[in-house]
Amino acid sequence: MNPHLAAVLWDMDGTLIDTEPSWIAAETELVESHGGVWTHEDGLGLVGNPMLVSARALAERGVDLPHGEIVDFLNSRVAAAVAAGIPWQPGAKELVQAVHAAGIPMALVTSSFAVLAEPFAAAVGLFDVVVSGDEVDRPKPDPEPYLLAARRLGVDVAACIAVEDSRAGIASAVASGARTVAVEVHHVVEPRPGLSRVRSLEDVSLADLLRVAEGDVLDLRAVR
Repeated sequence: MNPHLAAVLWDMDGTLIDTEPSWIAAETELVESHGGVWTHEDGLGLVGNPMLVSARALAERGVDLPHGEIVDFLNSRVAAAVAAGIPWQPGAKELVQAVHAAGIPMALVTSSFAVLAEPFAAAVGLFDVVVSGDEVDRPKPDPEPYLLAARRLGVDVAACIAVEDSRAGIASAVASGARTVAVEVHHVVEPRPGLSRVRSLEDVSLADLLRVAEGDVLDLRAVR
């Protein structure tokens, strides 16, 4: 194990896999089936938020279902899309494989529920632990998911790198004490002390992650 890097903690949706179009499509289908209107921008506004936050937002747009049924509908639609073929983000699969090959433990830390997270993790077969949104009391942007992942791995979260893309996820990772790499997928990431920012995981190597673990702050948004 690298003395500076105890583990890498990966967000899933948006960071590793491009599921946001599937989430937005499911949200649109549900709202429109109840006579409402849901735009692409509405969907982007929910990126990275807890599932119950999404359910409340859809209910406010006229979806006349219990929040639990809304969550189940969204999860089932996105799970079906992922089952049809994992939509990896550019560079994500290769970087995950490189971290695993280096013998560095990894966790999947997602706001998605276990019904979606567990099949993805099983298909990849490289994550040591999974923390899903339905097993924490305080989901992202609270630090609990990342703190739980570090605890399950038996490591100090301050010796971990978290890789995130959403505002809620970045806030969660930073608050946990993990060194954080933010990927600008759907939102411009505002600078903050100690936060590394990249445009794509295609631009990130294992050597870059080791630099972050040693205290470097990366800005790779101009790469390409």
